[in-house]
Amino acid sequence: MVPVYNEEASLPLLVEKIITVLDEAGIAFEIIMVNDGSTDGSAKVLAAIAQGDARIKIVNFARNFGQTAAMMAGFDHSKGSIIVPIDADLQNDPADIPRLLAKLDEGYDVVSGWRRDRKDEAVKRNLLSRVANWIISYASGVHLHDYGCSLKAYRRSVIGRVKLYGEMHRFIPIYASWYGARITELEVTHHPRRFGKSNYGMIRIVKVTLDLLVVSFLDRWIGKPIYLFGGFGLLWLAVSLVSLLYVFYLKLFANLSMILTPMPLLVAMSFMMGVMSILIGLLAEIVVRTYFEALAKPIYFVNNTVNLPPEHGAGG
Repeated sequence: MVPVYNEEASLPLLVEKIITVLDEAGIAFEIIMVNDGSTDGSAKVLAAIAQGDARIKIVNFARNFGQTAAMMAGFDHSKGSIIVPIDADLQNDPADIPRLLAKLDEGYDVVSGWRRDRKDEAVKRNLLSRVANWIISYASGVHLHDYGCSLKAYRRSVIGRVKLYGEMHRFIPIYASWYGARITELEVTHHPRRFGKSNYGMIRIVKVTLDLLVVSFLDRWIGKPIYLFGGFGLLWLAVSLVSLLYVFYLKLFANLSMILTPMPLLVAMSFMMGVMSILIGLLAEIVVRTYFEALAKPIYFVNNTVNLPPEHGAGG
């Protein structure tokens, strides 16, 4: 599966390499090319490529929706039991695909590519990427060296449960871990960019940071948001109580008028914040329960069962 955005020069070479590698390895495959609203000649190049091989499927977006949407479309339109995304810029090497599949055969559900010898700008891409990967690994508990590498291998049994939004495609291994997926990583080859320019920008770092906050919240608190909001509420109420006691201390023992200090304002504000946080937590609990019940969304996922009919294998 290949997300494409303004990569017309690299597409013929990429498809040729993928086909050659997989044919030589004797692997049955289809190639889903998702044109994410390219403004160059990518659409025409893709159409010409697809005419020569029925295994190449093309999905053309009406406009640019972003890499996450393109990957989600690739997942939705693919039919195989294993899905391997790869970038269209030729920096990922198709020769690594059989290695990823072989690693899956060792019993894993997700094999994540690791561009250990990355051929990108030292500061703008490499350094910032290392910092981002460390933060994501620490916050999520899923320790990978390279979340940004698109070249990964997924079993459909895991990826079929994932719905992506925003810039969430880089967090797929985290989503998979929620369903009990076995995850590992494998060093892959990374080539310098040959054509065009990278669409990576500093704004993406901001988006990734905000998406990480969302993922962390969903991971820890989606089932019981009152613990998060209520915890903050109790903390604010504690601040209010301590501030109030200090106000009484100043009045009784320091003979200081309360209107001469900002403490009464702190008491009132922290008390209001505490009450509001608890109320938000209660509202979040109602929304979560409505979400799970209205969509009949399971609160657990079963890997397999013994001596039970199939319909008893899913949570409700």
